[in-house]
Amino acid sequence: MSEKAKQNKYMNFKEIAAYSLGLFGFQAIVGLLNSYQAEFDGSILGANVTIVAILILVAKILSAVADPIVGGMVDRSKSKLGKFKPMIIYSLLPLLIFTALVFVKVPFEAKSFGQYAWIFITYLIWSIAMTMGDVPSQGIASALTPDPTERTNVVSISNTFKQIGFSACVVIVPIVCLIIPGGSKVFGFEGETDTPMIASEYLGTAILTALFGCILFALIPLINKERVRVESQEKITTKDMFKALKDNKPLMLVIVSYFLGFGRQMAMGIQVQAATVILGSQNLVAVLGIVTAIGSMISMTLCPVLIKKLNEKRTYLILSIYGFAASILSFVVGHFWFENPKNIVLTICFYASLFLIGLQFGAVTLMPMIMTADCVDYYEYETGKRMEGAAYSILTLTIKVCLALGTAVGLVFVAQSGYYEAMQTANESITPEFELSTKNIIFFAYTAVPGILALLSTIPMFKYDIYGEKKQKISEALKERRNSAED
Repeated sequence: MSEKAKQNKYMNFKEIAAYSLGLFGFQAIVGLLNSYQAEFDGSILGANVTIVAILILVAKILSAVADPIVGGMVDRSKSKLGKFKPMIIYSLLPLLIFTALVFVKVPFEAKSFGQYAWIFITYLIWSIAMTMGDVPSQGIASALTPDPTERTNVVSISNTFKQIGFSACVVIVPIVCLIIPGGSKVFGFEGETDTPMIASEYLGTAILTALFGCILFALIPLINKERVRVESQEKITTKDMFKALKDNKPLMLVIVSYFLGFGRQMAMGIQVQAATVILGSQNLVAVLGIVTAIGSMISMTLCPVLIKKLNEKRTYLILSIYGFAASILSFVVGHFWFENPKNIVLTICFYASLFLIGLQFGAVTLMPMIMTADCVDYYEYETGKRMEGAAYSILTLTIKVCLALGTAVGLVFVAQSGYYEAMQTANESITPEFELSTKNIIFFAYTAVPGILALLSTIPMFKYDIYGEKKQKISEALKERRNSAED
């Protein structure tokens, strides 16, 4: 490849910003439900959270049927807008409506069939709407630029915004609490600092997040261009998609690795409960989220540098092994800090350890995106077919199921810790004091379990080989093939 080709840049600042802000907005919605839905269902609706966790997991598995359908529609799209952008547009309205409906205080009796049916149906429809936006917004990354280096940089930048967006609820919640009458008590303006959120604050947060998120998400189809457009010549069925996964061994390794590391999604799923137990108020969840998010942003910023120096495979392995060590260290530090919360040295070490945990998250938020794009190139190189929709529908299906599974397992730990018993026996307006065992169990689920599973996720990646010279060879061959087709 010539030096000029290597230096060619296809995307301008406006496009990179639009894609990044679009993912930010979309993930703000996803992060809100992941962090607050179970707590809303338990504390406001009075539902059994273990049952809610099961319903969320079942809804995710059922909605997974939509992933290959959406992926097939994307791959077969003949729209003048491109493969990916129409589906993003179709997702906006249902995403907006059902994000709010999930947080409506319905007049069903607590723990009744009607209540659980409402929780399940609204979340299932929201999950399908989320799939309609998720598959194309992830898949379009492989079509924004034909240059793999530029693509890696764009994915790195956009996924940093994506990660920030996923944690945006910890900023939006305080804003809504200050706007809604009585919400200012949450932050101590009227004397109390540990007052639980009320129903109107949950709904207000949902409406604000949905509007804000959908407006930003709409920037992707409005501004971004699809530069890599290889038309599918035949109808692609669900069977074809999974055959493509079977034939695409590198993609299979990425997917299996993600499943094995599902526990890394657990922390976000129980972050509200962890903040309540560890810091004394669910409204201080921003403290936990921001400390870890800073480390996560640094990790994703450094990923392109590490890839350039080490390659994709080594970067993933190093970050995952490091994540295991950092997570175990944080749990040990937390255990001693819970026993001596006024010890300044332990307090500093506790928050420092949460920051260190965040440094691993490039492996779970960024690397699968980069590797999947490379696997799409590999499949086109081997077969002549470019199936971004299929590949990214499988990836997003995996991400959603792992997110739901991580949340469900995390909530089981929370339920077994005695958390909800303590919340129910306390005064309704004041967060209770928790037993040391409750803190240890929840923090074990928040740190150690994700770390152990991060280490487990490295096993398949030892066989991954789309990096270095092989990746460069594929990129050059595809470039020549496309140039020949244009001539």
